[in-house]
Amino acid sequence: MRIKVFAPAKVNLTLHVTGQRQDGYHLLDSLIAFAPIGDDLTMACAAEMRLAVAGSEAQGVPADARNLVWRAVAAHQAQCGATGGVEITLEKHLPAASGIGGGSSDAAAGVRGAMALGGSEEVGFSGGKLDVRTRGGLAQLDLLALGADVPMCYRPAPIRVQGIGEAITPVSLPPLPAVLINPRVEVSTPAVFRALASKTNPPSPDVLPNWPDARALIDWLATQRNDLEAPAAALAPVIGEVLGALRGQAALARMSGSGATCFGLFYTEAEAESAAASLARAHPEWWLRAGVLGDQTDLAAPQSL
Repeated sequence: MRIKVFAPAKVNLTLHVTGQRQDGYHLLDSLIAFAPIGDDLTMACAAEMRLAVAGSEAQGVPADARNLVWRAVAAHQAQCGATGGVEITLEKHLPAASGIGGGSSDAAAGVRGAMALGGSEEVGFSGGKLDVRTRGGLAQLDLLALGADVPMCYRPAPIRVQGIGEAITPVSLPPLPAVLINPRVEVSTPAVFRALASKTNPPSPDVLPNWPDARALIDWLATQRNDLEAPAAALAPVIGEVLGALRGQAALARMSGSGATCFGLFYTEAEAESAAASLARAHPEWWLRAGVLGDQTDLAAPQSL
């Protein structure tokens, strides 16, 4: 049995840093949507773990236990009592270290794929921990232990994430036409957090509004923030250049995560596609994709080959 699993890009529409715990972990409040753009995994049962990395963004991506998808699938095999390993081909289309959750989404997709291969069934998901019914009984996978972004990528539908990444609340968002741009610069997440002047900033309102359409959501997002945008742009000034280019055409432009990928939001798909073509001509050196942000659950479900 061979299956294919899609790992969509995660886009932080907002990212508020609201505090820092004594153990150093930062507290966040973030509104997240997923893009129909991402990496692809092909998986099959094997005698041992094997990983091959291909695709336009494969350069420099490890093909061993340093790769988060390897670790995630190996954790599933160990916790669920699965015999043997999994053969994985990872096709990388998302830039590395880019603030759109590429490695974390790969890991989450790997878990979804390993469950499908092993006949496991989800029976609970809370606090970053995934409860699974296997052929041998119940098991639990600690997705948060793999990284703060892995639990939020497990179900790639719009969510509000709080705490250190374990408090996940589904939300309803209208479709958001968008353009994603990465200027081919890697930004260190720890360095960005160290450069953040204030670690205690206001969260979003406790109760989020109901947004009837993209215009209403974009208007509301304009009142919110990504607290990591300013320190990231100070470390990598090209981020400011990307935001400036997007702001010349988009209804709203912002950085995702800790950077360096930025996104522009538009009221219609036609506007997004036109802007993407224009920006690609002006900046062929940038990684650039257009798509509608929202719920990618169906697209990310494991498919038999």
